[in-house]
Amino acid sequence: MLKMAIITGFLSQTKDRFHEYNTQISLDEKFKLMNTIEGYNGVEIVFPYEVKDATPTKAALAKYNLNVAAVNVNVKAEPEFRNGGLTSTLADVRAKAVTFIKQAKDFAYDIGADKVTCCPLGDGYEFSFQYDYAAAWKNMVNSFGEAASYKNEIPLFIEYKPSETRGKCFVDTAAKAICLLNDIKVANMGVTLDFGHSIYGNENPAEAVAMLAESQYKYYVHVNDNDGKWDWDYFCGTKHFLEYVEFLYYLKKYKYNDYFTSDTSPTRWDIKGTFEANSRLTHKIWNLLDSIDLVSLESLMEKGDYLETWKFIEQNIFSMK
Repeated sequence: MLKMAIITGFLSQTKDRFHEYNTQISLDEKFKLMNTIEGYNGVEIVFPYEVKDATPTKAALAKYNLNVAAVNVNVKAEPEFRNGGLTSTLADVRAKAVTFIKQAKDFAYDIGADKVTCCPLGDGYEFSFQYDYAAAWKNMVNSFGEAASYKNEIPLFIEYKPSETRGKCFVDTAAKAICLLNDIKVANMGVTLDFGHSIYGNENPAEAVAMLAESQYKYYVHVNDNDGKWDWDYFCGTKHFLEYVEFLYYLKKYKYNDYFTSDTSPTRWDIKGTFEANSRLTHKIWNLLDSIDLVSLESLMEKGDYLETWKFIEQNIFSMK
């Protein structure tokens, strides 16, 4: 049975450069709405801007019978982090970023969450000769290393993204995320793989799954879609259907059993309907993969004649028989 979660910030008001979408609602109202969305029992909540106090959060989780997929710690919104938090040239700014992650681990421990995830979006650059890359990387290794070592029973997952809020983020691919964890050398860490980040970063998300699954590190996934040009957070399968099927195929192959968390923004579309589309399509593809002859598919892949593999895809995935 698939476990599906929602980043609960998307259940409330969201904004882009020009418009506001949907209505601002409280955490209790978000959790109440979760109970009406078919296919979900998990939440990813953002610390410290959405949640900060463990006691009322635990009460709300119990009230609505919800589990925590992850605590997402935000280290980009503070004014000090505009030029990077974990990679800042200023020791006190780096220390503040590390403190945010440690506090998120305290919060996760108190509410019974099993992981903290962090996407270092403020850590990157825009121009040539803007940063000393080696120094920035060492600062990131040391900052994340200190944060990851704290309460190590709550693993820290690093989410990579090609850009935003910086023109180019320092951790922008699965390979660099693995390199980062290799340099940190702290056991019990992981990588958060966002399907859309992988797509618009010109990766193949399925290959990223294989790379992470074959590494020594844990991994956790966010699901969505985009046009390959920007992180639009569309609902699943709308732009890259076959890539999403392959993504799920590799997750099934490697026996992924953590949450599929919807990092999807229902801007112009109904909130409930958008997230139910994610769940519905993901479950249908997962069940489809149970019903088709994967041994034959793998044999065709091994033979290397893609025209024959494509016939299999036509008949068994697209049902064009």
